Amino acid sequence: MDLSPTTLLGPLLTLLSFVALGFIAARRLAVDPRPIATLLVYVIAPLTVFRSLMNGEPTANYLVLTLLLFLLTSAVALTVNHLARRVFGPHEAALLAFSSGTGNTGYFGLPIALILLPPEGVTLYLFCMLGINLYEFTVGFYLSARGQFSVRQSLVKISRLPLLYAFALALLLGALSIRLPAPVMTSLEVFPASYTLLGMMIIGMTLSQVRLNAWDTRFVAACVGLRYLLWPVMMLGVVLILDAVAPLSAELGMALLLLSVVPMASNVVVIAMELGIQPQKGALAVLVSTLLAPLLIPLYLGLMLSLTGLG
Repeated sequence: MDLSPTTLLGPLLTLLSFVALGFIAARRLAVDPRPIATLLVYVIAPLTVFRSLMNGEPTANYLVLTLLLFLLTSAVALTVNHLARRVFGPHEAALLAFSSGTGNTGYFGLPIALILLPPEGVTLYLFCMLGINLYEFTVGFYLSARGQFSVRQSLVKISRLPLLYAFALALLLGALSIRLPAPVMTSLEVFPASYTLLGMMIIGMTLSQVRLNAWDTRFVAACVGLRYLLWPVMMLGVVLILDAVAPLSAELGMALLLLSVVPMASNVVVIAMELGIQPQKGALAVLVSTLLAPLLIPLYLGLMLSLTGLG
């Protein structure tokens, strides 16, 4: 498996160029990122997840991966939320808690997975990613909303998220062995690319509105530390434990390790913008972690593959 910087540099620079494109669009064309954030949350993300599930033909083993990642990310976020409220204000704590349970597994990580993993590995990666998506739009969204809204208001907002219903519908259709017509599935192919493009562009659009007083060193350091210290160590431990219990396939091990080294989720900005909780601070933290990715991803993956014997 080639993890050299030259192999990953092209796709990584492409993703960063989408951020720059969003910045230019907002500055030169006065594009408002808020409607795009709403579009991502309520239309593009649900249809992207629905298509992934319909293409993946979920089995019990795949759904166990989804459930395990959902439980793991939820546990991390709930723990961080409890600790962060002692140190940060309610908005910052909510945003930090949300970001701690997720990463840019879709907009950023999926193109990398398509380069590094065989088809079986990509499928495993997708179902792990779905567990993280499910966390984002349930537990993560609730924790973020609680920084701004009451418990009842937060639950009402979650109940209106179409991603939950798209997830349930795809599982129901799969259980009934119902396949959508080929033209319908073909028409859904545009959404994953739109998901990546707009998800990265929205970081740049938000950064175009950032003022210097939005910089918060403590907050950025906490976000980046959770993403690039806690997650790699935690997932390395998970892979080693799973491999000790039963032989772990190289594809699954690589998928899990890749999930742990992607930068902060662009959805930190999307959710913050949708809920009105410090999107500028979130955008700065996401930008720092994204700029570090071309340096850290090859380094971290090479080291972890060596330690686990999966390389």
